[in-house]
Amino acid sequence: MISSEQTEREDGPTVFDSVLSPADPTLLARLHDGTATADLAAPPVVLPDFCHKAKSEMPSSIAVATRGAIRPTLTDAALNCGMALATLDVPKPSERAVGDFYRRVRERFPSPPGWKFELTRDEVLRAAVEGADFAADRYGIERGELDRVEEFGRIPVEEFGGAERARKELPWLCVQLARLRFGTIGPSTHFLELQQVEEILDPAAAERLGVHQGQVTVQFHNGGGVLTGQIGEMYARRKSASRMLRAEMAAQKPLTHLLGARSLARARRRFELYFTAGCPSLPVDGDDGRRVLLAQRLSMNYGFAYRLATYAALRSFAREAFGARMDLVVDSPHNSIYEEDIDGAPAYVHRHNAARAWTPEMMAGHPAFAETGQPLLLPGTNRTSSFLCVPAADARRSLYTACHGTGSIISAFVRDGRSGPDPLGRHTACYSYSDAAPREVAHLDDLGVGEGLDILVRNGLVRPVARMRPFAVLS
Repeated sequence: MISSEQTEREDGPTVFDSVLSPADPTLLARLHDGTATADLAAPPVVLPDFCHKAKSEMPSSIAVATRGAIRPTLTDAALNCGMALATLDVPKPSERAVGDFYRRVRERFPSPPGWKFELTRDEVLRAAVEGADFAADRYGIERGELDRVEEFGRIPVEEFGGAERARKELPWLCVQLARLRFGTIGPSTHFLELQQVEEILDPAAAERLGVHQGQVTVQFHNGGGVLTGQIGEMYARRKSASRMLRAEMAAQKPLTHLLGARSLARARRRFELYFTAGCPSLPVDGDDGRRVLLAQRLSMNYGFAYRLATYAALRSFAREAFGARMDLVVDSPHNSIYEEDIDGAPAYVHRHNAARAWTPEMMAGHPAFAETGQPLLLPGTNRTSSFLCVPAADARRSLYTACHGTGSIISAFVRDGRSGPDPLGRHTACYSYSDAAPREVAHLDDLGVGEGLDILVRNGLVRPVARMRPFAVLS
């Protein structure tokens, strides 16, 4: 194992940890087993907040680059789960206004969701092909705001057959189910948090990103939508599939992959790749490879459009409840598969609960991030501060990747007695999807989130720009 004070080795993963927050050897072994037969373009990367969630095949907070094939199980089943940060142009709102804001969110995005169609079939296809461009057109989002979205919210699909092939490859049933829900938050690990900027740590970067001391910010974390989960299960057998999704796929997957295989050998190969458990590699050459890559890009594009639909609704609610203008700072996926250059050759970088951190040199000419690089969010919990960061000079060491949070570190610090109550006695008003009054939850100190940030900073992976503290959350 490589500690945060060492350099990378060629015979194992690159691990960014610390004495206070060491990487779990059992999870390192799981990562090794899951990548042992992969054609790796670089050593796998292990970041702070390295943990395992029961719904996932592989641990969180990793980046793995492969050549010639992708491995869907190296990231989440539903691509483009992500986070966004936006600013408001009003002072901290009153308790009544905050309650009104969250009421509007609950009414628009109830949990559990309803069964009313949100999109037409053609709109589902447009979202998957056009990504953020579709959302901008449908919801009146200014084109300049798309500059704040990673990849401008659209990955081209034309080289893999474009809209015409997407219409043929996306099954009718998957498209119909995707019509039901478009843009939401949802409970569990997803959240909608109101914060206030307490500290500016990099004034120049903060100014370029439009963030200042005392400002109210809105941070939200949601998934990539119904279609992304369906595509994820369509091209691999995943642990996280719900009972309803498994029932759907029991009928749909054989029709999609086996009926149209055109030969027994091809049908057997597809069964091996898409129907069996484990971490199979999906080759990207040939027509089946083009089909797989098209599916991944459609999933990423749909996720961008889905999160922007959520942003558009929140922008409207902020105007109605607070009289505020909302401006997007950054939208960043943390479950993704991108084709990127690794050591001068193309590779497929799988990020699982980890955000891309491209440096300014890699974003030359970008209208929003040319001087800062790709901003990323490092949340704590609703009881601690969170951070807005930018990539630092040595981000290449982590395949230009940073962890998407510090929740497991904070939990470990609290469990071991290393972290305790906030010295200033602050609280967060925690709203639920019921009509119950919010609970007041006492804050912790920032030792846990600070340890995660310190590992990233000490290794030259990120620079903190601003520290935000929550005062209300819906989760």
